[in-house]
This record gives sequence, structure tokens and C-alpha cells, in this order.
Amino acid sequence: MEKILVIDDEKPTLSMFRLFLDAYGYRVYTAENGADGLEIFQKEKPAIVLTDIKMPGVDGLGVLRQIKEIAPETAVIVITGHGDTDLAEQAAELHAVDIIHKPIKKEALDAALDKARQELAAKGRNGDS
Repeated sequence: MEKILVIDDEKPTLSMFRLFLDAYGYRVYTAENGADGLEIFQKEKPAIVLTDIKMPGVDGLGVLRQIKEIAPETAVIVITGHGDTDLAEQAAELHAVDIIHKPIKKEALDAALDKARQELAAKGRNGDS
């Protein structure tokens, strides 16, 4: 079962992701802040991480930067509810697989997950670790 980590400071968003991703067959881990998310990441080593970009403490760009330092092959999808193109550009420069906007649409999530799986396959990682 593929592991996936979702980091977001909004509990309803985490619940929505858990519902969708459980249904898709992922083993879902969640964190309400970047520091906790990085701790879970180090322990569980999920192949795919979704992180909100604006959070107190360690923000999504900080999470993305640290995950890419620890495990560059990880597919990171950035979530934004703020339509901030500067942050989106920075996320792309840091090799985010995709950027999806709140409110999350199922089609956007599906497309981002497909991109993540394609990138993992290209890097020879199947996501089952």
C-alpha cells in the first residue's frame, strides 16, 4: 500500500484528504504543521507528500525544501488557498510535482496524483516503501 503524507493546518482539509486518499487505497498520514509533518516524513518515508504552502512555523516551502534535501525522489504536491503566484513559482523551482488550489477539486487532486506517480515511476520508485 502506497504511503502518502498530508500536511495542512486546517483540520477540515486534512479530513477531506484522508477521506479521498483512503478511498484511493493509500496509507494516509496527516500532520497539522510543518514540523510534525517533517517528523512523520523522516519516520515513514512516504513516496508522495501534499503540503499546504501557508502554515504557521515551518511553511510549505520550508517543508518542500527539507524533504527534497532528505529524499530528492519524493513527489511533493503543494496546496495553496491564496492564489499566490510568487509562492507557486518558488514551489516549482524547488521541484514540486504540482500545485493545486483550495478548495480542492477531485479532478485537480487526481491529476496531481497521476503526475506524482509518473514522476516516481520515472525515478524508479514505486511508492510502496
